[in-house]
Amino acid sequence: MGPPGAGKGTQAQFIASHLSIPKISTGDIFRANVSGGTELGRQAKEYMDRGDLVPDEVTIAMVRDRLGEDDARDGFLLDGFPRNVPQAETLKKILAEWDTRLDIVLELVVDEDEVVRRLSGRRTCDKCGRIWHVDFDDKQDDICDDCGGRLFQRDDDKEEVVMHRLEVYRHDTSPLVQFYADEGILVGIDATGPVEEVTKRALTALRPLEN
Repeated sequence: MGPPGAGKGTQAQFIASHLSIPKISTGDIFRANVSGGTELGRQAKEYMDRGDLVPDEVTIAMVRDRLGEDDARDGFLLDGFPRNVPQAETLKKILAEWDTRLDIVLELVVDEDEVVRRLSGRRTCDKCGRIWHVDFDDKQDDICDDCGGRLFQRDDDKEEVVMHRLEVYRHDTSPLVQFYADEGILVGIDATGPVEEVTKRALTALRPLEN
């Protein structure tokens, strides 16, 4: 867990690969159910087509189904779920039914100024979709070096939108920090610096679980 722009998806991919367990994200689950035409997918699509948030009960049902698949029997990594305390409480009950629990919750810690800099500085190619950064990439123009496409700033990367996303995170998701701290399984990871360094910190935190 962590705020927008903390690098959750990137780190989740590396960690899941290192541990040879599936990375389970709500985004992937939504897409799989919608494209597969499942009943839960149809329900979710109705909300998404209206621009509404998918209700907790639909999200949780999808996650429960995914956790029940064969590849998750020996472990899994959750990315993007739970997003609030009620979801966390329900997840705890589901796992208890299967006589299992979460081993650890990694919180990627990064200050809000850094989040704003990371997200508001991103530029996306309108042809190939590659993301560049005005601070981190050595670029002097608004042209993609890969395909020659035009670089633009996505609406959700604009500073005022990023600030709103952080506000939503503080309100809805940050209480999970205290929830999992009370559970005794929260570990904070400094998420600043090169991606490889953050990955090393995360794997160091996970090392006791591999013994």
